Amino acid sequence: MAHTAMSGSGTTAGDDPLQTAVWRLRSRGCWTDAAALLAPHAADPAPALQRASLLVERCLFTAKGWAEAEDALRVAEATAREDDERGAAACERGHLAYASTVLHVRDRADEARAALSRAAALIHPSAPGRALLDFRRGLFAEHVADSPQSARAAYRRAHAAATAHEETLLLSFTWRHLAGLALREGELAEARHGFGESLRIREELGYLVGTAPALAALADAEPEPEAARLRAEAGRLFRLLGGVPTWLADQLTPPAPV
Repeated sequence: MAHTAMSGSGTTAGDDPLQTAVWRLRSRGCWTDAAALLAPHAADPAPALQRASLLVERCLFTAKGWAEAEDALRVAEATAREDDERGAAACERGHLAYASTVLHVRDRADEARAALSRAAALIHPSAPGRALLDFRRGLFAEHVADSPQSARAAYRRAHAAATAHEETLLLSFTWRHLAGLALREGELAEARHGFGESLRIREELGYLVGTAPALAALADAEPEPEAARLRAEAGRLFRLLGGVPTWLADQLTPPAPV
């Protein structure tokens, strides 16, 4: 489903107290609070970009906050100095336009395509930011352009780069979306493995807001009664987080009795 395509920066907190606090809030779906911690530092490119990324992710999970994300993106674009920074900001703009399109808020597919192409021209092929860009180009190919072959190639590039740069959270996204393509083709063993790896990573990192979608995805590849158990656990987390991500509600609704 198009609206299962989430963002992922691929990074979690290290020893920096600010980053630790941001990660804890982000992982629980408190994107606005996490962005507020970065606001005093938004005159610098890296915090400005991170703040924009958090607010873009909020849009994709909640379908709300578009104006705040746009404002943060403009700040990130204005503060970017190097090509990689400009490319990263373009990547975020492409992702916001993608989110608007797949959530049926407003069709911004042309803007998404142009921004992601601009990012590809600016971000060096060996730069760490390339993994996230390739992943997002895969999302666009799969869910907007309806080109699963192009999506698979992009996801695989992103997966290899995320592995090389030890971007563990991003790996949970590449595992999941490669598994989704495998499931579409009836490759159940491959799908179960990928969904299982995605879930394992998210649980180990404490990425709570992404755990319910991972559980629900794995349920789609498992037989009963395991599938029902996984969906029930996903539903519990979904309710615990106040119905986030919003697009998961339909997936968790039990089918009507025949």
